[in-house]
Amino acid sequence: MTDAVIDYAEVFQALPGMVALLTPELVYADANEEFLRVSGRTREQVVGRYLFDVFPDNPNDSSASGMRNLEASLKRVLQNGERDAMALQRYDVESMERPGQWEERYWSPVNAPVFGPDGQVALLVHRVEEVTELIRARGRPLGDRSRVLEAELYTRARELQEVNERLREAHAREREVALALQKAMLPALRHTGHHPAAVRYQPAVGALNVCGDWYDMVDLPGGDRIGVAVGDVVGHGLAAAGVMGQLRSALSAASRVAEGPAQALDVLGMYARSVDGAENATAVETCIDWDNHTIAYSSAGHPPPALLHPDGAVEFLDRATDPPLGARPEHVSMPQAEVSFTEGATLVLYTDGLVERRREDIDVGLARLARALGHCGEADPEALADALLLEMLPVGGATDDTALIVVRL
Repeated sequence: MTDAVIDYAEVFQALPGMVALLTPELVYADANEEFLRVSGRTREQVVGRYLFDVFPDNPNDSSASGMRNLEASLKRVLQNGERDAMALQRYDVESMERPGQWEERYWSPVNAPVFGPDGQVALLVHRVEEVTELIRARGRPLGDRSRVLEAELYTRARELQEVNERLREAHAREREVALALQKAMLPALRHTGHHPAAVRYQPAVGALNVCGDWYDMVDLPGGDRIGVAVGDVVGHGLAAAGVMGQLRSALSAASRVAEGPAQALDVLGMYARSVDGAENATAVETCIDWDNHTIAYSSAGHPPPALLHPDGAVEFLDRATDPPLGARPEHVSMPQAEVSFTEGATLVLYTDGLVERRREDIDVGLARLARALGHCGEADPEALADALLLEMLPVGGATDDTALIVVRL
């Protein structure tokens, strides 16, 4: 038996439920026949048009929020790359036969991403369950039992919508507190002697995706030396912010008395075992020595620092990498490596939010960073930091926070 050729366009049109395809700009790319029939629109009125031009919120009802909630759901899918199932929503839909008249509809949408070859969201699948008849059952008599069911469904839908709104408000408040805590615990930028540097912290988009990343710069004894570090705590929100503060402070203190980056991370690894929530945190510590023109470094499961040489070549410092903090069942001393640099080079430390993307190998992100450094490496640290965030982070923001340090050597 030979395999039949499947006409997926015909399958899409024949799907029994309401399904539409949206571009990342929320423009209708296609809609199946059931979507058009139930929504009361023609293909010309839908395809190629902006979603909220086709279905705006009712301007005569200040409480109408169905379309605003739908927009928030679609943006979450674009930002997170994950399916988003919405609670049952009430929508006011303008009648095409009677412009200016609005029909109360009850739809239960599910929005899902379709990824392109680059790993980014290329399309959104917008599927809608029409349940207006269950909620309102207009135009036909109902028995007592059906009316009870209608009232119960309506009440539960309203309650669920209110719970979702309260959760979003609570998450927004926690995000504000976590950001304030993050700002208070991260050190302010300061130039280390005559060596210019820039630091950036870019919060993630979303309600709680914030406060796992940190950075630190400290003067070290014994000549013209500084310690530069970045780290990342697993988790988000206030708990991650608290753990981040403890680990940053511990490494900052350890680096001042340790014989080198490896020993400083050894101390941090042992300390992390006693801190709830510090499991599998990552960190990289570097010691820049201008007297000897060397950088000593050690990494605990963290993406490698990038050294941009004056000739434009980019070298990733990846010869001293161990698993994340506390990942080994028994303590093993951290590895350490050293690299030379020439005057005018630039050292860039960062967290994974800068280079990692969902469904993409980390090497792709590192290659993208190398290209970005080649484009704008001659800029001063402040300008380079801004350029890297602009070129590396997705439009609309990343789903993980990003810490970044740029030091001109």
